[in-house]
Amino acid sequence: MKSTLSRRKFLGTATAAGASLALARVSVSGATTPSSAPATTPAANVPIGSAWPISDRRDEEALISVLRSGRWGRTGAGGGARVKEFEEIFAKRMVAKFCVATSSGTTALLSTLGALNIGPGDEVIIPPYTFVATFNAVTASFALPVFADIAPDTFEIDAKKIAAAITPATRLLLPPHIAGSTPELDEIAELAETRGIALIEDACQALTAEWRGRPVGTRGIAGCFSFQASKNLTSGEGGAVLTNDETFANQVFNFHTPGAPRPAPGHGRAANFRLTEFQAGLLLSQYSRFDAQQTARTENATYLATMLQKTPGISPAKLASGCNRSGWHLFMLRYDAKQFAGLTRAKFMAALAKQGVVASGGYASLIRAPHVRALATNPHYIRIYGKDTMARWLERHPCPETDRLAEEGVWFAQTTLLAPRTAMERIAEAVANIQRNAGELARS
Repeated sequence: MKSTLSRRKFLGTATAAGASLALARVSVSGATTPSSAPATTPAANVPIGSAWPISDRRDEEALISVLRSGRWGRTGAGGGARVKEFEEIFAKRMVAKFCVATSSGTTALLSTLGALNIGPGDEVIIPPYTFVATFNAVTASFALPVFADIAPDTFEIDAKKIAAAITPATRLLLPPHIAGSTPELDEIAELAETRGIALIEDACQALTAEWRGRPVGTRGIAGCFSFQASKNLTSGEGGAVLTNDETFANQVFNFHTPGAPRPAPGHGRAANFRLTEFQAGLLLSQYSRFDAQQTARTENATYLATMLQKTPGISPAKLASGCNRSGWHLFMLRYDAKQFAGLTRAKFMAALAKQGVVASGGYASLIRAPHVRALATNPHYIRIYGKDTMARWLERHPCPETDRLAEEGVWFAQTTLLAPRTAMERIAEAVANIQRNAGELARS
């Protein structure tokens, strides 16, 4: 059964469910726990999670301060005061030399592809198990997305499948860090270096993730991040590009703003993808509670994985060999219906929902999406790449692991990981209880 619930719709559903129960507000937000919050363990069917986004007076003051300043957006080479402050803080936190803040994670991707002058005739390798923005960033430049399958244990793009997909036309490797974790970055970086291909990390879901003790985002020429409404650090919309290359940072800056105000070689291409001072103000105020929230997510994800592994048929996604820290934007697992008396994934998630556990089936394969398949008959693409190439495009590299995960994947949102530790026990018990009653549930 294919997933019909997008990641953003799922996260919105999880947020709405969690809004009825303000769990662990003191520990993860610094705000006062509402007097209506339950003082004892919640009932089994009360939704697990936290309302999102979490806000308090700090956020109100940040917005009012920008309002009264009279300077609401980035202008000129220097940028607004709050945008600049956030860029400096974010770069320092992620151990990068340069940061360019953008209006979204998608425009961060667009700015890096623009800075690289990716265009018609170029191929960019991505997985089919990712949010569609990764694909859209490639097609916005009229480059050709080439799909490489995922690894079955991490759910991330498989480095070996990337190697098989490289051709003389490959200009860029664009591996997403799904759910906050990473693919095998050492292998991918080595491929990029030895083949002379650019590497950009799509780290939009992976804030604070680390590869061998080093924050993600600078393993290649750059990394892209998102602060969209569902993200662990949010300003509603927003993004950032990190890099250690000053020339590339200037090229990204010049692409994301009109007028090319910084010294760097240009390609005659640019846009307006600037972050506003209001968004930067929100990011700065949200950042003040971010560390406590991430600690809660990490501890709960680790605890939940340990408990769920005890149930046959439930396999939490593993971290890649060098991923010593996940950003935990999502908690992903694989559900084996055979271990649950043939209970379908849809019925499994419905049974979870009755016990207060909101879950999603996650991504469907991009290769199966009508929006993506329409590219094969796009007249501009046929003119650039030829009718025969586009007719064979989607079948160039079969992605059976993605197809399988699209049928078996189950996700919990990052808001679920903000609940108390006891809520993780509730989730594990709910899963075990469903397995004990799977036969009866499957017949119902």
